[in-house]
Amino acid sequence: MKQRVFLSTFSLIATIVSNALLAGLMFFNNPPVYVQISLGVIWCMTILASLFYMPLSISVDKTAIYINRSLKIKAIPLQNVLSVKMCSPTMGAIRICGSGGFFGYWGWFKERDLGKYFAYYGRSSDCFLVELKDGRKYMLGCKNPHKMVEYINSIINQ
Repeated sequence: MKQRVFLSTFSLIATIVSNALLAGLMFFNNPPVYVQISLGVIWCMTILASLFYMPLSISVDKTAIYINRSLKIKAIPLQNVLSVKMCSPTMGAIRICGSGGFFGYWGWFKERDLGKYFAYYGRSSDCFLVELKDGRKYMLGCKNPHKMVEYINSIINQ
């Protein structure tokens, strides 16, 4: 089973505005070359980090949950999964390190109820929580999250 990740309206706007702002700063009013180079390096680093972590889709087979990203695919073996349940992040989530909307939501977050988790999602309404036997947690999001949770639970409960 494979489902795409759709970005929220806020995430789309934040991504477009941030990129336009960085591009504008690089060329607005002819700044010195060292400023243009510095901004260009910062822009390239943020784009590369975003492409490395931004989730494009979530897929599951009989052996693992795959987080399909632009530059790498992360696999979570199903034998390590303790539970999967529907769970949306709250407004009280604290971003430790990652993106709070720039090319989606990804990185380390912390909440009072859930503790620390790594997130890969585009819209908070499409999220589900994967808890591993070793205590790690992943907040994943995709289209049709209810079907994804049911499918994963049907495999791990066999």
